[in-house]
This record gives sequence, structure tokens and C-alpha cells, in this order.
Amino acid sequence: MKGKNLPPNPPATLNRRQFLAWQAGSLCLTAGGLHLFPLAGRASGTAADLAVAIGAPEAATREAVRLLGGINRFVKSGSRVVIKPNMSFSAAPERASNTNPEVVRTLAALCREAGAARISVLDNPLGPAERCIEGIRDACRLDGKGIVHAVQNRSLFSPVAIPKGETLKTTDVMEEVLKADVLIAVPVAKSHGTTGVSLSMKGMMGLIWDRSAMHRDHDLDAAIVDLASLLKPHLVVIDASRVLSSNGPGGPGLVLEPRTIIASRDMVAADAFAVERFPWYGQRLKASQVRHIRLAQERKLGRMDIANLTVLESRA
Repeated sequence: MKGKNLPPNPPATLNRRQFLAWQAGSLCLTAGGLHLFPLAGRASGTAADLAVAIGAPEAATREAVRLLGGINRFVKSGSRVVIKPNMSFSAAPERASNTNPEVVRTLAALCREAGAARISVLDNPLGPAERCIEGIRDACRLDGKGIVHAVQNRSLFSPVAIPKGETLKTTDVMEEVLKADVLIAVPVAKSHGTTGVSLSMKGMMGLIWDRSAMHRDHDLDAAIVDLASLLKPHLVVIDASRVLSSNGPGGPGLVLEPRTIIASRDMVAADAFAVERFPWYGQRLKASQVRHIRLAQERKLGRMDIANLTVLESRA
């Protein structure tokens, strides 16, 4: 990749122009050259705020959920579960613009093992629906036929008020999500040209009818936080088996392969940890530099103070 070297100390706040400039001039990094941040609070027996597992996708997903207390902490017998991955693009898993199908399949299997009565894997894709969902749909067939759906029929969404919304006051949400007992967010870790990163909070946009309105009619970062005040996953599992470190959300861009899964009950903490764990646009960032993460903490939707959280890490 050619371009000017990026400043050694990134600005305190990253706006769209700065991110696009960084993207264009990002340094070439390889997965072998990653520096992994040290973790805090690894004491065994301590309730984890964050769980991190490194290994093959299936084993690492199971291990991360286990470290967080196990799937039965979230899914009970008879539960109605919605799993929300990234399925917006028609691309192979190697491009890291969609969630790794193996991670989604493993979560569906865990929910089935916990006795879930109904499991739905849902997204409102940006690209051709059948092509966007086919990888995850095919992977999940062994854990329940017909559980993966692209929801693009207007009649399957209902208007919902956002009581704590500051700019986004109402939106139309998938009815299946409104009926669910458990919501599991399983985003792929990827960059985004407008918001810097796309992780669990931004991923909630795939559960509403008119996501373009959030770009068009609102301050996008503020609207993401408004939506996160309404749609709060019970469990967040960030797929960082591959990380789209530049040119997201669709790619192709620089793909890292840290073979990592991050799990938390706190979507702000999960997103903040992912930001600080991996390089983005050739730079190391603080979670506070991503505006919607900072705003979410300010509005007390979760915590981004990683150093003060209990993080358990294991190799699967």
C-alpha cells in the first residue's frame, strides 16, 4: 500500500475525513507482526467482564462463552433466541466483511444444546440477499434447517419508540427481535469508513428497516448510541478470527488473522476491547477515539475503561 506515513500519535477524536485519510495511507501489517495488548484481571474464579479465546473458530467460540459463564447463563430451556451476525455482503469469509460462518454455527449449536425452542439468525443485508446469507445459511443447516434469514419484507418490521433516544426517537425493528427472549450479537471485527469501526453497537443497524435514515437524517454516531439504548444484546461475541483492518465495511482491505473470539455481556466493553486489541488503518487506537463508543460510555450504556475490567483469556 502506498501513501504518506500516518502521524505517530493519532488525534483524540477521529472523524470521517481522518479515517479515510488513514485508510488510504495505512501501513502494511501482517498477522505475524501483531502486538497483542496485555490483559488485566486474569484471576481464575473471578466473574469476567470480558472473555477472550484464541484458536480455531469453533473451539475459540465455545471457550470464550465458557469463560463468560457458559451459554446457560444466557439461554434457558424454551428460550426464543435471535443471533445477529454480519451478513451484509456477498463475499467469501476470507474477506472478513461478514461474520465467519463457523462462529455463527457454533453459537447456534450452543443455543440448541441449552434447550432453545427457537433460533433465528437474522440480518437485513446490503447486497443481494441470497448471496449474502448463503455461507452462514449453509453452515447452520446441521443445527436447524431454515434458521438463517435475510429479513427485507417491510411487513416483518414494527415501529418502536426509543425512550432514551437523543436524535433517533423511533425506528422500525424486526418483529422477531421484539419477540425474542435472548439477543446475541455476533459481529465480525471490521473497519468502517464513516464510524471508524463496525462492531456490536453499529451491527444493530442490521435489525432495523431503514438504516439509511441513520446516515441521511441523523448524526450517525449519536444515532448508533440511541439504537444501542434500545437493542441491548444479552451476549456479544465478536468474531476476530479475521479482522478487516482497512477499507471496511465491505472490503477488500487488509485482513489480519488473529484467530481471536471476544465475548461479553457489555457491548460497549466488547467493542472497546476489540478497538484496543488490534491495529486499525495501520495505527493503534484508544477506544475513546471512536466517537460512538465514547458517547455510549458517557450515556452509561456500558464501559470502555478496559484497564479496570476483569478479562479472562485462554487458548482453545
